[in-house]
Amino acid sequence: MNSGSYYERIDDHRYKPTSHAGGAWTTDEQHFSPLGGLVVHAIDRHLAARPGADGLVLSRISYDILGRLALDECEIRVDVVRPGRTIELLEAVVLIAGRPVVRARAWLLAALDTGAVAGGAEAVLPPPGSVERWPMSEVWPGGYIASLDVRPLAPPRAGRTTAWISTPLALVAGEPSSPLASFLALVDTANGIAVRQPPTQWMFPNVDLTVHLHRRPVGEWTGLDTTVVFGPTGQGVTSTVLHDVEGAIGHAQQLLTVRPQSDG
Repeated sequence: MNSGSYYERIDDHRYKPTSHAGGAWTTDEQHFSPLGGLVVHAIDRHLAARPGADGLVLSRISYDILGRLALDECEIRVDVVRPGRTIELLEAVVLIAGRPVVRARAWLLAALDTGAVAGGAEAVLPPPGSVERWPMSEVWPGGYIASLDVRPLAPPRAGRTTAWISTPLALVAGEPSSPLASFLALVDTANGIAVRQPPTQWMFPNVDLTVHLHRRPVGEWTGLDTTVVFGPTGQGVTSTVLHDVEGAIGHAQQLLTVRPQSDG
């Protein structure tokens, strides 16, 4: 029986995914979205164990997806690439069966009071309580998609959708996750909310995800204001303005490999 979480801890560095982490393109693989949040959870634990690191905030994270994300236990190792008191670069590597499947690099910047000059973000979205749920599982299979509460501000259109996403599940069973880890565990959903072509006819998985943040998220909802573009030579880009209930907090980009589904 699965717990009400996407992962269960095995030891300090290893985690076991539950069926709720099951992917959309292939249900016996992990969906990248909760795994992306798990990487931030591991980074949070790394920082919590270091004196003085609480003055730094994760401001950009870029994930490269290197291979198949089997629905199997994974190990996450975090190392410092560029140490510093005000700017630091971390690298997290996810291994499955001893093979690297994700490499993520995160820039941490010093937390300072810049409220006097803050501004320029996109307008606040209508609240999630004002819109109805959308059964996203009618478009996509998999345990991860089935776990979501998805609330588009308008009926989803090909290549353009704005939606609120939340989940009742914990990221890791029996332990709290930071608002940032919980928020980022939902961001990779963006590539599935504004499909340009039916996923039964075309494949368009992302090979990366890069997130830039100008503010820390608050609350339990991830807002995705998403545009998807397909080019003429097999590439695509999913671009998203990220919101929480108080307003925009940053941007996300995903590079897509676009190809027809095989007949066999």
